[in-house]
Amino acid sequence: MCGRFVVADAGSELVGVLRVDLIADDLPAPSYNVAPTDMAAIVLDSTKTEPPTRRLEAARWGLVPSWAKDLSVGARAINARAEEVEDKPMFRNALIKRRAVIPASGYYEWKLVDDQKVPHYIHPADDGPLLFAGLYEWWKNPSAAEDDPAKWVLSFTILTRDAIGRLGSIHDRMPLFLDPDFADAWLDPTTENVGDILDAAVDAAPDVAATLDDHVVSRAVGNVRNNGPELIEPVD
Repeated sequence: MCGRFVVADAGSELVGVLRVDLIADDLPAPSYNVAPTDMAAIVLDSTKTEPPTRRLEAARWGLVPSWAKDLSVGARAINARAEEVEDKPMFRNALIKRRAVIPASGYYEWKLVDDQKVPHYIHPADDGPLLFAGLYEWWKNPSAAEDDPAKWVLSFTILTRDAIGRLGSIHDRMPLFLDPDFADAWLDPTTENVGDILDAAVDAAPDVAATLDDHVVSRAVGNVRNNGPELIEPVD
């Protein structure tokens, strides 16, 4: 799974990598400990224009489907298994039309060693942006006034697959990584071969995974109140 990640400056880098057309003015500040229900920057192709407009938007981590009664549903949907999304009502519609890319500098995963969980920071070897495949949804808060800025909530989930290679020795799941060259196909909301796009992303993710580095970091990352560049520094 992916339960914490880092966004140092990947949002600004992504504008060039993915040719973003519009950047929201409420993007969250850099964070070294993005946790479930936090806000993070995501990329999506909006179909409100023709052709679709590529947007960098602030979204809440934890997918909240349009039919949910409240936001609490999202806390249980921070990740979605790639092998299940086509069949689960929580994710099926988003997979068809609302795919997203979540940019990150890296992410944390915990390895069980002698009955203790040891946090690892996993990141690109070249310090470039790491791209997660995701899904997004818009949820309308029924209790908010129509003119309330919080009336509409944008949320997202990160797709995962079986981990392989060195990452598999840390945890049995890993995010569904995207190569920048494949991101256009993943984001395209007009595609009709959604199953093929998903299968291609799953098959290509190991190539990205093979380029990643990891090192052990402080257990301080386990506390969501801790947030700073020291969290990604290696420890003995």
